[in-house]
Amino acid sequence: MKLSLPYGETFLEADIDWGRFLGVVDIADRPAAPSVDDAVAAALNHPIGLEKRLVDMVSAGDTCALLVSDSFRQTRADQILPILVDALNEGGIPDEDIVLVFATGTHRAPTPEEQRAILGPAIAERFHGRTLVHDPHDEDNLTFVATTPRGTPVFINRRVYECDRIIATGAVVLHYFAGFGGGRKAIVPGIAGVETIAHNHAMNLDPHRGRTNPAVRIGVLDGNPVAEDMLDAARLVNPDFIVNTVLNREGQIAGVFAGEMDAAHRAAAAFACGLFAVPIAEPADLVIAASAHTRNFVQTHKALFNAYQAVKPSGRIILLAPCEEGLGGEQFGQWLRLPGRAEIIAALREQSEINGQTALSTIGKGPITLVVTEMAERDVAMLRAEKADSLHTALELVRKELPDDPTYWVMPSAAYSVPFLGSLPDPIGGGTTSS
Repeated sequence: MKLSLPYGETFLEADIDWGRFLGVVDIADRPAAPSVDDAVAAALNHPIGLEKRLVDMVSAGDTCALLVSDSFRQTRADQILPILVDALNEGGIPDEDIVLVFATGTHRAPTPEEQRAILGPAIAERFHGRTLVHDPHDEDNLTFVATTPRGTPVFINRRVYECDRIIATGAVVLHYFAGFGGGRKAIVPGIAGVETIAHNHAMNLDPHRGRTNPAVRIGVLDGNPVAEDMLDAARLVNPDFIVNTVLNREGQIAGVFAGEMDAAHRAAAAFACGLFAVPIAEPADLVIAASAHTRNFVQTHKALFNAYQAVKPSGRIILLAPCEEGLGGEQFGQWLRLPGRAEIIAALREQSEINGQTALSTIGKGPITLVVTEMAERDVAMLRAEKADSLHTALELVRKELPDDPTYWVMPSAAYSVPFLGSLPDPIGGGTTSS
Protein backbone atom coordinates (compact mmCIF):
# COMPACT_ATOMS: atom_id res chain seq x y z
CA MET A 1 0.00 0.00 0.00
CA LYS A 2 1.27 3.47 -0.83
CA LEU A 3 0.69 6.05 1.88
CA SER A 4 0.33 9.72 0.94
CA LEU A 5 -0.46 12.01 3.86
CA PRO A 6 -0.64 15.82 4.11
CA TYR A 7 2.23 17.67 5.74
CA GLY A 8 1.96 21.45 5.66
CA GLU A 9 1.40 22.42 2.04
CA THR A 10 2.89 19.19 0.68
CA PHE A 11 2.50 15.41 1.13
CA LEU A 12 4.69 12.72 2.65
CA GLU A 13 4.70 9.38 0.89
CA ALA A 14 5.91 5.90 1.76
CA ASP A 15 5.21 2.29 0.84
CA ILE A 16 3.97 -0.11 3.48
CA ASP A 17 4.10 -3.76 2.44
CA TRP A 18 3.36 -5.35 5.78
CA GLY A 19 0.51 -5.53 8.28
CA ARG A 20 -3.26 -5.50 8.00
CA PHE A 21 -4.89 -2.23 6.96
CA LEU A 22 -8.06 -1.61 9.02
CA GLY A 23 -9.15 1.50 7.14
CA VAL A 24 -9.08 5.29 7.06
CA VAL A 25 -10.45 7.37 9.94
CA ASP A 26 -11.29 10.68 8.33
CA ILE A 27 -13.75 13.53 8.12
CA ALA A 28 -16.91 12.43 6.34
CA ASP A 29 -17.77 13.90 2.96
CA ARG A 30 -20.32 16.71 3.25
CA PRO A 31 -21.12 19.23 0.54
CA ALA A 32 -20.71 22.93 1.15
CA ALA A 33 -23.87 24.96 1.61
CA PRO A 34 -25.09 25.89 -1.91
CA SER A 35 -25.23 29.53 -0.85
CA VAL A 36 -23.55 30.65 2.35
CA ASP A 37 -25.45 33.94 2.27
CA ASP A 38 -28.77 32.09 2.10
CA ALA A 39 -27.71 29.63 4.82
CA VAL A 40 -26.69 32.40 7.21
CA ALA A 41 -29.84 34.42 6.48
CA ALA A 42 -32.02 31.37 7.07
CA ALA A 43 -30.26 30.64 10.37
CA LEU A 44 -30.69 34.23 11.56
CA ASN A 45 -34.36 34.26 10.56
CA HIS A 46 -35.18 30.86 12.09
CA PRO A 47 -33.14 30.75 15.29
CA ILE A 48 -32.94 27.55 17.33
CA GLY A 49 -34.40 27.88 20.81
CA LEU A 50 -35.53 31.50 20.40
CA GLU A 51 -38.85 32.96 19.37
CA LYS A 52 -37.48 36.16 17.85
CA ARG A 53 -35.25 36.70 14.85
CA LEU A 54 -31.97 38.48 15.53
CA VAL A 55 -33.18 41.60 13.72
CA ASP A 56 -36.17 41.75 16.08
CA MET A 57 -34.06 41.28 19.21
CA VAL A 58 -31.96 44.41 18.81
CA SER A 59 -32.90 48.05 18.55
CA ALA A 60 -31.48 51.51 17.97
CA GLY A 61 -29.36 52.68 20.87
CA ASP A 62 -28.03 49.23 21.69
CA THR A 63 -24.31 48.60 21.78
CA CYS A 64 -23.13 45.20 20.62
CA ALA A 65 -20.04 43.03 21.17
CA LEU A 66 -19.57 40.58 18.33
CA LEU A 67 -17.19 37.77 19.34
CA VAL A 68 -15.01 36.01 16.77
CA SER A 69 -12.46 33.21 17.16
CA ASP A 70 -8.71 33.69 17.00
CA SER A 71 -6.27 32.45 14.37
CA PHE A 72 -6.13 28.93 15.82
CA ARG A 73 -9.79 28.25 14.96
CA GLN A 74 -10.99 28.04 11.39
CA THR A 75 -14.61 29.24 11.40
CA ARG A 76 -15.12 31.09 8.08
CA ALA A 77 -16.24 34.13 10.03
CA ASP A 78 -15.26 36.17 6.96
CA GLN A 79 -18.27 34.70 5.16
CA ILE A 80 -20.69 35.09 8.07
CA LEU A 81 -19.89 38.54 9.39
CA PRO A 82 -21.14 40.62 6.42
CA ILE A 83 -24.63 39.10 6.69
CA LEU A 84 -24.59 39.20 10.48
CA VAL A 85 -23.51 42.84 10.66
CA ASP A 86 -26.10 43.82 8.05
CA ALA A 87 -28.79 42.18 10.19
CA LEU A 88 -27.66 44.21 13.20
CA ASN A 89 -27.78 47.35 11.06
CA GLU A 90 -31.30 46.46 9.93
CA GLY A 91 -32.30 46.04 13.57
CA GLY A 92 -31.10 49.56 14.33
CA ILE A 93 -27.49 49.10 15.49
CA PRO A 94 -25.05 51.06 13.29
CA ASP A 95 -21.47 49.95 12.74
CA GLU A 96 -20.14 52.54 15.16
CA ASP A 97 -22.04 50.85 18.03
CA ILE A 98 -20.55 47.42 17.27
CA VAL A 99 -17.15 46.22 18.52
CA LEU A 100 -15.55 43.08 17.08
CA VAL A 101 -13.76 41.11 19.79
CA PHE A 102 -11.21 38.37 19.18
CA ALA A 103 -12.07 35.78 21.84
CA THR A 104 -8.56 34.43 22.35
CA GLY A 105 -8.88 32.67 25.71
CA THR A 106 -5.24 32.05 26.66
CA HIS A 107 -3.97 31.86 23.07
CA ARG A 108 -1.60 34.48 21.72
CA ALA A 109 -3.14 37.53 20.08
CA PRO A 110 -3.72 37.26 16.34
CA THR A 111 -1.37 39.39 14.26
CA PRO A 112 -2.81 42.25 12.18
CA GLU A 113 -2.52 40.05 9.09
CA GLU A 114 -4.30 37.19 10.86
CA GLN A 115 -7.03 39.54 12.07
CA ARG A 116 -7.65 40.68 8.51
CA ALA A 117 -7.82 37.08 7.30
CA ILE A 118 -10.26 36.11 10.08
CA LEU A 119 -12.61 39.03 9.41
CA GLY A 120 -12.21 39.21 5.64
CA PRO A 121 -10.93 42.36 3.91
CA ALA A 122 -14.34 44.04 3.64
CA ILE A 123 -15.24 43.75 7.35
CA ALA A 124 -11.64 44.45 8.41
CA GLU A 125 -11.75 47.73 6.50
CA ARG A 126 -15.26 48.55 7.62
CA PHE A 127 -14.38 48.05 11.30
CA HIS A 128 -10.87 49.48 11.25
CA GLY A 129 -10.23 50.89 14.73
CA ARG A 130 -13.26 49.11 16.23
CA THR A 131 -11.72 45.73 17.01
CA LEU A 132 -10.48 44.45 20.34
CA VAL A 133 -8.18 41.54 21.21
CA HIS A 134 -9.10 39.96 24.54
CA ASP A 135 -6.30 39.65 27.09
CA PRO A 136 -7.12 37.22 29.94
CA HIS A 137 -4.23 38.57 32.04
CA ASP A 138 -5.31 42.25 31.91
CA GLU A 139 -7.10 42.54 35.24
CA ASP A 140 -7.91 46.22 34.71
CA ASN A 141 -10.09 45.27 31.74
CA LEU A 142 -11.91 42.40 33.44
CA THR A 143 -15.04 42.55 35.56
CA PHE A 144 -16.27 40.03 38.13
CA VAL A 145 -19.74 38.69 37.32
CA ALA A 146 -20.52 35.91 39.82
CA THR A 147 -19.41 32.42 40.87
CA THR A 148 -20.66 29.23 39.26
CA PRO A 149 -22.24 26.42 41.31
CA ARG A 150 -18.91 24.57 41.05
CA GLY A 151 -17.05 27.52 42.52
CA THR A 152 -15.52 29.09 39.40
CA PRO A 153 -15.14 32.88 39.81
CA VAL A 154 -16.29 34.37 36.52
CA PHE A 155 -14.16 37.31 35.39
CA ILE A 156 -15.14 38.57 31.94
CA ASN A 157 -13.86 41.15 29.50
CA ARG A 158 -15.25 44.44 30.80
CA ARG A 159 -15.83 46.02 27.40
CA VAL A 160 -17.88 43.02 26.25
CA TYR A 161 -19.87 42.73 29.46
CA GLU A 162 -20.85 46.39 29.38
CA CYS A 163 -22.39 46.10 25.92
CA ASP A 164 -26.16 45.82 25.67
CA ARG A 165 -25.94 42.87 23.31
CA ILE A 166 -23.42 40.01 23.08
CA ILE A 167 -23.33 37.81 19.99
CA ALA A 168 -20.87 34.92 19.75
CA THR A 169 -19.63 33.20 16.63
CA GLY A 170 -17.49 30.09 16.33
CA ALA A 171 -17.09 26.69 14.73
CA VAL A 172 -18.03 23.33 16.21
CA VAL A 173 -15.65 20.38 16.29
CA LEU A 174 -15.15 17.72 18.94
CA HIS A 175 -12.94 18.86 21.83
CA TYR A 176 -10.93 16.62 24.09
CA PHE A 177 -12.14 18.01 27.42
CA ALA A 178 -14.87 20.58 26.64
CA GLY A 179 -16.79 17.94 24.68
CA PHE A 180 -17.26 20.24 21.69
CA GLY A 181 -15.84 23.54 20.52
CA GLY A 182 -18.08 26.50 19.76
CA GLY A 183 -21.09 27.61 21.77
CA ARG A 184 -20.24 28.29 25.40
CA LYS A 185 -16.48 28.24 24.69
CA ALA A 186 -16.71 31.69 23.10
CA ILE A 187 -17.38 33.00 26.62
CA VAL A 188 -15.24 30.65 28.72
CA PRO A 189 -12.41 30.52 27.88
CA GLY A 190 -12.92 32.98 24.98
CA ILE A 191 -13.39 36.27 26.85
CA ALA A 192 -12.69 35.10 30.40
CA GLY A 193 -9.92 35.98 32.81
CA VAL A 194 -7.06 33.61 33.42
CA GLU A 195 -8.31 32.77 36.93
CA THR A 196 -11.69 31.75 35.52
CA ILE A 197 -10.11 29.62 32.83
CA ALA A 198 -7.75 27.94 35.27
CA HIS A 199 -10.48 27.07 37.77
CA ASN A 200 -12.69 25.65 35.04
CA HIS A 201 -9.92 23.61 33.43
CA ALA A 202 -8.88 22.20 36.83
CA MET A 203 -12.03 20.07 36.66
CA ASN A 204 -10.17 17.98 34.11
CA LEU A 205 -8.47 16.31 37.10
CA ASP A 206 -10.02 13.56 39.19
CA PRO A 207 -10.77 15.26 42.54
CA HIS A 208 -9.79 12.16 44.53
CA ARG A 209 -7.16 10.27 42.54
CA GLY A 210 -3.93 11.12 40.73
CA ARG A 211 -5.37 10.97 37.24
CA THR A 212 -7.54 12.88 34.80
CA ASN A 213 -11.26 12.88 35.53
CA PRO A 214 -12.93 10.01 33.64
CA ALA A 215 -16.14 12.08 33.40
CA VAL A 216 -14.31 14.63 31.23
CA ARG A 217 -14.69 13.11 27.78
CA ILE A 218 -14.47 14.16 24.18
CA GLY A 219 -17.89 14.51 22.55
CA VAL A 220 -19.71 14.64 25.92
CA LEU A 221 -21.48 17.74 27.25
CA ASP A 222 -23.84 16.42 29.92
CA GLY A 223 -22.14 14.88 32.92
CA ASN A 224 -18.83 16.42 31.86
CA PRO A 225 -17.90 18.83 34.70
CA VAL A 226 -15.68 21.03 32.52
CA ALA A 227 -18.40 21.46 29.88
CA GLU A 228 -21.17 21.95 32.42
CA ASP A 229 -19.18 24.56 34.34
CA MET A 230 -18.42 26.39 31.08
CA LEU A 231 -22.14 26.53 30.37
CA ASP A 232 -22.95 27.76 33.88
CA ALA A 233 -20.33 30.49 33.53
CA ALA A 234 -21.51 31.49 30.06
CA ARG A 235 -25.11 31.74 31.26
CA LEU A 236 -24.00 34.24 33.89
CA VAL A 237 -22.80 36.41 31.02
CA ASN A 238 -25.94 35.51 29.03
CA PRO A 239 -25.03 36.12 25.37
CA ASP A 240 -28.10 37.05 23.36
CA PHE A 241 -27.38 34.98 20.27
CA ILE A 242 -24.80 32.64 18.76
CA VAL A 243 -23.92 31.79 15.18
CA ASN A 244 -21.88 28.58 14.84
CA THR A 245 -20.59 26.93 11.70
CA VAL A 246 -19.57 23.37 10.93
CA LEU A 247 -16.95 23.10 8.20
CA ASN A 248 -16.43 20.19 5.82
CA ARG A 249 -13.08 18.58 4.98
CA GLU A 250 -12.30 21.34 2.46
CA GLY A 251 -12.86 24.03 5.10
CA GLN A 252 -16.13 25.12 3.49
CA ILE A 253 -19.27 25.91 5.46
CA ALA A 254 -21.45 22.79 5.49
CA GLY A 255 -23.91 23.99 8.14
CA VAL A 256 -24.90 27.17 9.98
CA PHE A 257 -26.64 27.06 13.36
CA ALA A 258 -27.91 30.17 15.11
CA GLY A 259 -30.03 31.01 18.13
CA GLU A 260 -29.94 30.39 21.87
CA MET A 261 -26.47 29.55 23.11
CA ASP A 262 -27.06 25.99 24.32
CA ALA A 263 -29.79 24.84 21.95
CA ALA A 264 -28.08 26.07 18.78
CA HIS A 265 -24.74 24.70 19.96
CA ARG A 266 -26.17 21.23 20.57
CA ALA A 267 -27.76 21.20 17.13
CA ALA A 268 -24.41 22.13 15.60
CA ALA A 269 -22.64 19.51 17.70
CA ALA A 270 -25.02 16.79 16.49
CA PHE A 271 -24.31 17.80 12.90
CA ALA A 272 -20.57 17.89 13.63
CA CYS A 273 -20.68 14.32 14.93
CA GLY A 274 -21.81 13.22 11.50
CA LEU A 275 -18.62 14.67 10.05
CA PHE A 276 -15.96 14.12 12.69
CA ALA A 277 -16.99 11.17 14.90
CA VAL A 278 -15.96 7.86 13.36
CA PRO A 279 -17.00 4.45 14.75
CA ILE A 280 -14.27 1.82 14.76
CA ALA A 281 -14.60 -1.88 15.52
CA GLU A 282 -11.19 -2.37 17.14
CA PRO A 283 -8.03 -0.52 18.14
CA ALA A 284 -4.89 -1.13 16.10
CA ASP A 285 -1.25 -1.92 16.74
CA LEU A 286 -0.30 1.23 14.80
CA VAL A 287 -2.02 4.52 14.03
CA ILE A 288 -0.51 6.74 11.34
CA ALA A 289 -1.89 10.24 11.91
CA ALA A 290 -1.39 13.55 10.11
CA SER A 291 -1.99 17.05 11.41
CA ALA A 292 -0.92 19.09 8.42
CA HIS A 293 -1.85 22.63 9.41
CA THR A 294 -1.63 22.93 13.21
CA ARG A 295 1.19 25.42 13.72
CA ASN A 296 2.52 24.34 17.10
CA PHE A 297 2.38 21.28 19.28
CA VAL A 298 -0.17 22.71 21.72
CA GLN A 299 -2.62 22.68 18.81
CA THR A 300 -1.26 19.42 17.39
CA HIS A 301 -1.92 17.71 20.70
CA LYS A 302 -5.53 17.28 19.59
CA ALA A 303 -4.36 15.06 16.74
CA LEU A 304 -2.26 12.98 19.14
CA PHE A 305 -5.21 12.70 21.52
CA ASN A 306 -7.50 11.54 18.70
CA ALA A 307 -4.98 9.04 17.36
CA TYR A 308 -4.61 7.62 20.86
CA GLN A 309 -8.29 6.67 20.86
CA ALA A 310 -7.62 4.18 18.06
CA VAL A 311 -4.40 2.50 19.27
CA LYS A 312 -3.89 -0.52 21.52
CA PRO A 313 -2.15 0.09 24.87
CA SER A 314 0.83 -1.83 23.48
CA GLY A 315 0.73 -0.06 20.11
CA ARG A 316 2.55 2.82 18.45
CA ILE A 317 1.58 6.15 16.85
CA ILE A 318 3.32 7.87 13.95
CA LEU A 319 2.40 11.56 14.00
CA LEU A 320 3.10 13.81 11.02
CA ALA A 321 3.01 17.45 12.15
CA PRO A 322 5.25 20.30 10.89
CA CYS A 323 4.71 22.53 13.98
CA GLU A 324 6.58 25.43 12.42
CA GLU A 325 6.00 27.52 15.59
CA GLY A 326 7.56 24.84 17.79
CA LEU A 327 6.08 23.63 21.05
CA GLY A 328 3.68 26.53 21.40
CA GLY A 329 5.18 28.75 24.07
CA GLU A 330 7.58 28.74 26.99
CA GLN A 331 4.77 28.14 29.48
CA PHE A 332 4.02 24.78 27.86
CA GLY A 333 7.72 24.00 27.98
CA GLN A 334 7.86 24.73 31.70
CA TRP A 335 5.18 22.12 32.36
CA LEU A 336 6.93 19.57 30.17
CA ARG A 337 10.13 20.02 32.15
CA LEU A 338 8.49 18.64 35.29
CA PRO A 339 9.66 15.06 35.93
CA GLY A 340 6.39 13.18 35.33
CA ARG A 341 2.62 12.83 35.70
CA ALA A 342 2.60 12.92 39.49
CA GLU A 343 4.51 16.20 39.57
CA ILE A 344 2.35 17.79 36.87
CA ILE A 345 -0.85 16.73 38.65
CA ALA A 346 0.44 18.11 41.95
CA ALA A 347 1.35 21.41 40.30
CA LEU A 348 -2.03 21.59 38.57
CA ARG A 349 -3.79 21.13 41.89
CA GLU A 350 -1.85 24.14 43.16
CA GLN A 351 -2.49 26.27 40.06
CA SER A 352 -4.44 24.86 37.14
CA GLU A 353 -3.44 26.10 33.71
CA ILE A 354 -4.37 24.91 30.22
CA ASN A 355 -0.76 24.32 29.15
CA GLY A 356 -0.33 22.05 32.15
CA GLN A 357 -3.41 20.07 31.18
CA THR A 358 -2.03 19.65 27.67
CA ALA A 359 1.37 18.63 29.02
CA LEU A 360 -0.23 16.04 31.30
CA SER A 361 -2.14 14.51 28.39
CA THR A 362 0.90 14.65 26.10
CA ILE A 363 3.42 12.86 28.31
CA GLY A 364 1.02 9.95 28.69
CA LYS A 365 1.00 9.46 24.93
CA GLY A 366 4.44 10.67 23.89
CA PRO A 367 6.36 7.48 24.81
CA ILE A 368 4.54 5.45 22.13
CA THR A 369 4.83 8.20 19.50
CA LEU A 370 7.23 8.84 16.65
CA VAL A 371 6.94 12.39 15.33
CA VAL A 372 7.85 13.55 11.83
CA THR A 373 8.17 17.31 12.34
CA GLU A 374 10.14 20.51 11.90
CA MET A 375 10.45 20.82 15.68
CA ALA A 376 13.90 20.51 17.18
CA GLU A 377 14.83 17.09 18.51
CA ARG A 378 15.17 18.48 22.04
CA ASP A 379 11.57 19.74 21.89
CA VAL A 380 10.31 16.36 20.71
CA ALA A 381 12.24 14.75 23.57
CA MET A 382 10.40 17.04 26.00
CA LEU A 383 7.17 15.51 24.71
CA ARG A 384 8.61 12.11 25.76
CA ALA A 385 8.38 11.18 22.07
CA GLU A 386 10.96 10.30 19.42
CA LYS A 387 11.68 12.21 16.24
CA ALA A 388 11.93 10.55 12.83
CA ASP A 389 13.29 12.32 9.76
CA SER A 390 10.70 10.87 7.35
CA LEU A 391 7.55 8.78 7.18
CA HIS A 392 9.61 5.97 5.65
CA THR A 393 12.07 6.02 8.57
CA ALA A 394 9.24 6.10 11.11
CA LEU A 395 7.62 3.03 9.52
CA GLU A 396 10.92 1.15 9.56
CA LEU A 397 11.46 1.97 13.24
CA VAL A 398 8.00 0.94 14.46
CA ARG A 399 7.96 -2.22 12.37
CA LYS A 400 10.75 -3.63 14.55
CA GLU A 401 8.64 -3.12 17.68
CA LEU A 402 5.25 -4.37 16.47
CA PRO A 403 3.95 -7.95 16.55
CA ASP A 404 3.77 -10.14 13.46
CA ASP A 405 1.11 -9.02 10.98
CA PRO A 406 0.27 -5.80 12.88
CA THR A 407 -2.97 -3.91 12.25
CA TYR A 408 -3.04 -0.21 11.44
CA TRP A 409 -5.40 2.73 10.99
CA VAL A 410 -4.62 5.80 8.87
CA MET A 411 -5.86 9.25 9.97
CA PRO A 412 -5.22 11.98 7.35
CA SER A 413 -7.07 14.70 9.33
CA ALA A 414 -6.27 13.61 12.86
CA ALA A 415 -6.80 17.02 14.47
CA TYR A 416 -10.51 16.80 13.62
CA SER A 417 -11.57 13.18 13.06
CA VAL A 418 -12.22 11.27 16.29
CA PRO A 419 -12.42 7.45 16.51
CA PHE A 420 -15.00 5.95 18.88
CA LEU A 421 -15.16 2.35 19.99
CA GLY A 422 -18.72 1.07 20.33
CA SER A 423 -20.84 4.21 20.43
CA LEU A 424 -20.96 7.75 19.09
CA PRO A 425 -21.75 10.94 21.04
CA ASP A 426 -25.31 12.19 21.23
CA PRO A 427 -25.07 15.88 22.19
CA ILE A 428 -28.82 16.46 21.80
CA GLY A 429 -29.82 13.64 24.14
CA GLY A 430 -26.73 14.00 26.28
CA GLY A 431 -25.44 10.44 26.02
CA THR A 432 -24.18 8.18 23.29
CA THR A 433 -25.75 6.40 20.35
CA SER A 434 -24.99 2.98 18.98
CA SER A 435 -22.58 2.97 16.08
